[in-house]
This record gives sequence, structure tokens and C-alpha cells, in this order.
Amino acid sequence: HVQLVESGGGSVQAGGSLRLSCAASASILRHRKVGWFRQAPGKEREGVATIYPTGNDTYYADSVQGRFTILQDNAKATLYLQMNSLKSEDTAVYYCAAGWPSTGSWLSWLSYTYWGQGTQVTVS
Repeated sequence: HVQLVESGGGSVQAGGSLRLSCAASASILRHRKVGWFRQAPGKEREGVATIYPTGNDTYYADSVQGRFTILQDNAKATLYLQMNSLKSEDTAVYYCAAGWPSTGSWLSWLSYTYWGQGTQVTVS
């Protein structure tokens, strides 16, 4: 049974920073692509950033490039999303997700099999 548990969301002023965490398992981080999606009210779920298990390739949405960093700590079996220079448009529920690396585009939520429960990020 795969569990992904997010934490670290909250409220912050524009320009501030937050770090999200996703507790996974060592096996998940070794074999699956893992990433972050977000969904704002009335909008579709969108890919934010993903890291692949081979070579630590990372991908970012254009909207967060240069502001967000995805990191994984294999010893702690934890995925992180460091979010800096936050903007009001970053307000959303953020989800951690894991999927097979060869399945689909990293941007497509359909290519991820496992999901966390989500954590709210509010930027004002």
C-alpha cells in the first residue's frame, strides 16, 4: 500500500517562502517519478514540478521556474517543494504524486498512480 503524506502548507504573504514535504517510501523514490501538482478553485489540476528516479532529472512548469525547487532526500524518504517568491496566483491545494517514469508526460496528472491528500497554500 503506497502512502504519500503532504505537510507544510499554510498562509504566507506575497514574496514569502514555504517548504512542502511529502513523506513517501524509499522504494517509491527509487523507482517512480515523483512530483507536485496544484489545483486552484475552478481550475484544472496542473503540474508544478517532477523529479525522475534516473539521473535526478527535474522538470518545472514555466510559471514556477526559478522560484520553486523540487528536492528529494532518499535517507528520509521525503520529497520537498521549496517555494520562494510566492505570488497570489500560487494559491492552491498542492498534491504530491508518484507514477511510473515511462508512463506519459510529467505534466499529465493521468500519468501518476498515487496521490497524497493535498495541502493548502494561500498567498495573500
